Amino acid sequence: MMVPFDQRLAEALVDRGRLTPEQLEHAGEAAEERGLRLSEALLHLRLVAQDDLSELIAEELGLVFVPTIDVETIDVELSMELGVSFARSQQILPLWWKDGRVQVGVTNPLDLGPLDAVRLMLPGPAEPVVVPEQTLVDAINKVFDRRAAAGQVMDDIADEQVVSSDTNIDEIDIDIIDTDDEAPIIRLVNAILNQAIKERASDIHIEPFERHIAVRFRVDGVLYEIIQPPRRFHASISSRIKVMAGLDIAEKRIPQDGRIKIKVAGKDIDIRLSTVPTSHGERIVMRLLDKTAVLKDLSHIGMGATVLDHVNDLITRSYGIILVTGPTGSGKTTTLYASLAKINSPTRNIITVEDPVEYQLNGIGQIQVNNKVGLTFAAGLRSILRQDPDVVMIGEIRDGETAEIAIQASLTGHLVFSTLHTNDAAGAVSRLVDMGVEPFLVSSSVIGMMAQRLVRTLCLHCKEPVVPNEVELEKLGYTRERFMEATPGHVYQPVGCQECLDTGFMGRTGIYELLVVDDAVRKLIMEGVDSNSIKKHAIRHGMLTLRDDGARKVMLGQTAISEVLRVTQDDLLDLES
Repeated sequence: MMVPFDQRLAEALVDRGRLTPEQLEHAGEAAEERGLRLSEALLHLRLVAQDDLSELIAEELGLVFVPTIDVETIDVELSMELGVSFARSQQILPLWWKDGRVQVGVTNPLDLGPLDAVRLMLPGPAEPVVVPEQTLVDAINKVFDRRAAAGQVMDDIADEQVVSSDTNIDEIDIDIIDTDDEAPIIRLVNAILNQAIKERASDIHIEPFERHIAVRFRVDGVLYEIIQPPRRFHASISSRIKVMAGLDIAEKRIPQDGRIKIKVAGKDIDIRLSTVPTSHGERIVMRLLDKTAVLKDLSHIGMGATVLDHVNDLITRSYGIILVTGPTGSGKTTTLYASLAKINSPTRNIITVEDPVEYQLNGIGQIQVNNKVGLTFAAGLRSILRQDPDVVMIGEIRDGETAEIAIQASLTGHLVFSTLHTNDAAGAVSRLVDMGVEPFLVSSSVIGMMAQRLVRTLCLHCKEPVVPNEVELEKLGYTRERFMEATPGHVYQPVGCQECLDTGFMGRTGIYELLVVDDAVRKLIMEGVDSNSIKKHAIRHGMLTLRDDGARKVMLGQTAISEVLRVTQDDLLDLES
């Protein structure tokens, strides 16, 4: 059975007198018998000339037809990223610029895969033009001959993985290049990495589906789909990334973890790679860490003056546990690093146990967890307590054993920093008790609990003033009168522009909920009251919730109401319960 375009093509050939109904029937039977498209059968039976068929296909699809090509007019620079094998096998070649678009010669414009791949390599939008097969093959041969003669043959794979900082996903200039059929995949992978770094992405997701691959970037905590390469490229993309990470490319049945190091504009980027098998192939997630990023100061991560004063007091105490809580990706590690940097000095021995070590801190001993050899958080913590530390940081308290060792460390004169996965500050108490820690130990060791989230900050180039309605003000805990006192009568909303990739946001800042454990809170913990009661007590005595701190940043014009409500939904539910 002919597909719709074959039917259109057949009718057009008959209508123009280039084919009789009998010839069309004969070609249709030949196409079915041999598994060919109608156009292929027509050429095979020599019922239509190649040039005539190409011109008709272009006309039916509304594309430009290019019957002849003067090789001297081809912009050779546009083909620099294509390997000759790829160009020949896929019958595709970028030709020249016209009206701000790159015209790409193809013989079969219905095969979108090669065109999609080439689009990723071009410095501008692509427009397919139809070229007769022999004409295009001759042009490909001559172009690559000219490139070789001019000494512009592609290099072999470089020893280091280096990505140029001047490129993006449409303009690829990388050092990892070869000239075989895998070259486009190598360039595609490196273009994805480079673009992710340029767009400040924290994670790259490569997800195979039945008919396509979804490549998504997480920028400022939100996932955006970037491209959809053809499904048939998945195995090659997966293998390329696993080779870069030193993983077993033959093993696709079990999850694998690895690391990749690349360099961008002199910066070392560390990539943590995770693969898991799915029904359509291996799903890949890469976490990007800039090893040369400047560590943020504690006063520059969004804390209000009151919270900052309390934190500065807590981190300079001699002993006790300070817990930072929140979900993955809420900035807990940044807060801990900023705190350690604040108190770091030659007079203090600071040691950390982390998984992984995300940033290098001068003057601080940092230990990487290695579960394969038994170096867990608990084992690492137990060992470093014999290293005469003043301050200890545990990347995360995950079990009762680690929690108990941390508490014993604080009770024996050490200041301990760690994180927990809870929705709010008071929830840390319940989590520790659930791990088997006695309430009296929690009350006597924990000195502060701080929940945090990251909210996207509004783009300064495009944010617009807006007057919130009564429902929005109520959710933020503001009356209309209080709102008018706190603002010039408006807040701001996201719009979107080129500077912020049309998101309306650029960058993130923290919102914080700090619960300082005083005598009254200790008494509540000892009595075994639930975390919600502890939270309500703290609010009555002046604690700002995550929602309150987010509302403050809305009134200051730093973020949007929708953004604060998005990240504090759990906080709202807790207060209502």
